[in-house]
Amino acid sequence: MYEIEIQETFSAAHKLEGYAGKCQYLHGHNWRVQVGLEGEGLDDTGLLMDFTQLRAITRGVLEELDHSYLNEHPSFRSVNTTAENLARFLFERVAEKLPAGNVRLTHVRVHETDRYCATYRP
Repeated sequence: MYEIEIQETFSAAHKLEGYAGKCQYLHGHNWRVQVGLEGEGLDDTGLLMDFTQLRAITRGVLEELDHSYLNEHPSFRSVNTTAENLARFLFERVAEKLPAGNVRLTHVRVHETDRYCATYRP
């Protein structure tokens, strides 16, 4: 089994509805996102998937959120903009865009800060 992972970043603001604490107020993060794939076979060049291809897919999804107010995004109108919900949203969006083949998306990890992160695995 082979596994690869890329990291990308984006900046966005949000606030946590129904939360009692500082995060109930509008604030922003420079979010760091890790996307992991796995698979059993490699292609003819010895790659599970080209890092640049996975990066392009991920960047395309993140562009939708970059420099935005997450609470106004249609996907977050009925769920809170927590790192957990953001990780699931990103997982589902990246999974939709992966080419059919020998790879499987294993996880998306979203870091709000250097110390705090949430991971979604199906």
